[in-house]
Amino acid sequence: MSPQTPRAAGAPSRTVLITGASSGLGAEYAAQLAAQGASLVLVARDTEALEALAAELRARHRIHVEVIAADLLVAADRDRVIRRLTTREQPVDTLINNAGFGLPLEFETNDIEAEARHLQLHNEVPMRLRHAALQPMLERGSGQIINVASVAAFIPRSTYSAVKQWLVTFSRWANGRYGPQGVTVTAVCPGYTHTNFHERLGLPPGEEGIPGWMWLEAPRVVSDSLRDADRGKSVSIPSFTYKVIVAVARFAPPALAARLGERGR
Repeated sequence: MSPQTPRAAGAPSRTVLITGASSGLGAEYAAQLAAQGASLVLVARDTEALEALAAELRARHRIHVEVIAADLLVAADRDRVIRRLTTREQPVDTLINNAGFGLPLEFETNDIEAEARHLQLHNEVPMRLRHAALQPMLERGSGQIINVASVAAFIPRSTYSAVKQWLVTFSRWANGRYGPQGVTVTAVCPGYTHTNFHERLGLPPGEEGIPGWMWLEAPRVVSDSLRDADRGKSVSIPSFTYKVIVAVARFAPPALAARLGERGR
């Protein structure tokens, strides 16, 4: 069944694997998909947070929820997730690559090992997971891969923009390549979104230097992106505001675009 085709009444629910599922956009994807009746496989490092979220979703929606506590930068942990993606007995219909973290913009003073982990988690890890998920999806002739990128992919912003641009570029190509075979690939590019992402960078709420009109709410970002993914779009930019910002940024001189990218954290 193509991910763009509504499921018939009584059809088995789809299974969705979400990385970075314990908080932020990952937890919001889990909540909205659980409300739709999907079975979930939640992946993150924080076992306690995962188990708490899984228990809440099971109780509220009466769905099946699996938990895989894994650090995706550890090969043995990542391999457990890959094995789950490649099983034919309980196939994963949708993969959501959401795990990630941010770094300060000062590349020249950042720890280079932190930068290497940043690159690995945003590019190598989702590449490996996509590769694992694709073969069984293509064999079935249906599937959906969602890569959480950022509008930073279109606005120079240190290495964060670079890793997100890679996700967007790959998603565009892969959607054109595999979409006709029933497997769609969508890069989701939200702008500034109220989650705990900025707090994890050590920036308390209200100190990011971004005006209120530029902030999005996680439920809107997730609902818009799921709608765009179900329509088979290769790139989803939630909200009209950010669609305009991205359109303008494409024509901005590089120096100006870089200055714009310095705003906020």
